[in-house]
Amino acid sequence: MNASKILQQLMQQAGGQSSGSSGGAGQGGSGLDLKGMFDGLSRQLGGASQGGGSGGGSGIDVKSLLGGGALGLLVGSKRGRKLGGKALKYGAIAGVGALAWKAWQSSRSGSGEGASVPAEGEPVERLGGQALERRSLELLQAMIMAARADGHIDDQERELIAGQIDALGADQELHAWVERQLQAPLDAEALAAQVDSPQAAREMYLISVAVVDEQNAMERAWLDQLGKALALPDAVTVELEHQAREAG
Repeated sequence: MNASKILQQLMQQAGGQSSGSSGGAGQGGSGLDLKGMFDGLSRQLGGASQGGGSGGGSGIDVKSLLGGGALGLLVGSKRGRKLGGKALKYGAIAGVGALAWKAWQSSRSGSGEGASVPAEGEPVERLGGQALERRSLELLQAMIMAARADGHIDDQERELIAGQIDALGADQELHAWVERQLQAPLDAEALAAQVDSPQAAREMYLISVAVVDEQNAMERAWLDQLGKALALPDAVTVELEHQAREAG
């Protein structure tokens, strides 16, 4: 599958909208410089800045996607969420690994340990190869499940979401996988069981926060179930939600 390619393009799509809304600088008009963003946060918060990870532009036409593209469909524009509004937290999707790491650091700021304690896992922006593909699948699945948490995605919307993912370049295997995720039961425990590190858990929760409407009782309940299944401390979930709101 080519899940990492699709996630990267969704992150760039989100980064382009975030830049356009807040006046931030994009990279060549395609979104945030994710590696640069993470390295800047690392320096600011005292973490180690290492090389590696995946960056690069995909040449995606952000403007053509934002009007009715994959992100808009994932959050269900038919349910009254405006693409330029605060319900979809673009910045949190664009820099999910960096912001999840920052939330973890901030949650420990009062413990006296701070940056001296390892974050236990690499952020998605620094992964490559099979590790990146695996994390990308986890995050894409989390986005789809979060978008379905209020139970309002119908067959037509499922077809549109799958079509938009295909338009981003999904191969046949990934297309079939997306179709299964759109039909599968919502299961926070099964979703959480896939993560291989605390950093992966934080990213999964953060990207879910970015998609849901926290004022919707069903979607709030999904977040609570997911946070519990991921065994995230309350201080961390609070900080992840704060980072999502700030980034949005």
